[in-house]
Amino acid sequence: MRHLFIPAAAAMVIAGCAAPQAIAAEDGAMQRTITVNGQGRAAAAPDMAVISIGVQSEAKTAAEALRKNSTDMSATITKLKELGVADRDIQTSGLSINPRYNYDKNRSQPEVIGFTASNSVTVKLRDLDNAGAVIDQAVQSGANSLGGVSFSFSNPKPLQEDARRDAVADAKAKAELLTDAAGVRLGALITIQDGYVSSPQPRPYAARMEMAADSAVPMEAGESEVNATVTLVYEIQ
Repeated sequence: MRHLFIPAAAAMVIAGCAAPQAIAAEDGAMQRTITVNGQGRAAAAPDMAVISIGVQSEAKTAAEALRKNSTDMSATITKLKELGVADRDIQTSGLSINPRYNYDKNRSQPEVIGFTASNSVTVKLRDLDNAGAVIDQAVQSGANSLGGVSFSFSNPKPLQEDARRDAVADAKAKAELLTDAAGVRLGALITIQDGYVSSPQPRPYAARMEMAADSAVPMEAGESEVNATVTLVYEIQ
């Protein structure tokens, strides 16, 4: 009768990453191990809103469109600063001048009938209680374009650390469950490999431009979360 022998390395592959494995120890003996993956998450209410707000202006000439746009954009930025937004939290994100065409007479060679100038800034609002009022007053001062609102954290590190802790706890619980089910003892932790850690996922918020002059834009920040993964390798006995 012929006997079939499966090499140890192949047997480990067949068993899967969460099954007991054997690696060479320093003294040459084979050390049995188990590898487990853990996933963690952490969520909290954001403390900062990020908005993209801008001005679009139309005129017969490019120079006039840019002049009108610059006047309204300067008024918008001045208003933002008056409302307590710091210089470091206002950053120009787009500036363009484009012709406007009339295609009615000749579609292959349309007539230039004017120009549109656009300017937008990305603004971080660190006072969420007043964020809606800031947006409303910025619009009243001259802004007529709102690209959207998202929510984030001024310091995401604590949330990322909590997600890592949750991932480690998840991996450890899996290792304890598997070894108990297999009838073996969980030994010392051999290695820890840090995996993917996401940034806080912003929650988008759409706002309309037709706002009453005496009302703040209603805003709800909700929760944002981060996710993390880790890989732990334990000795089994």
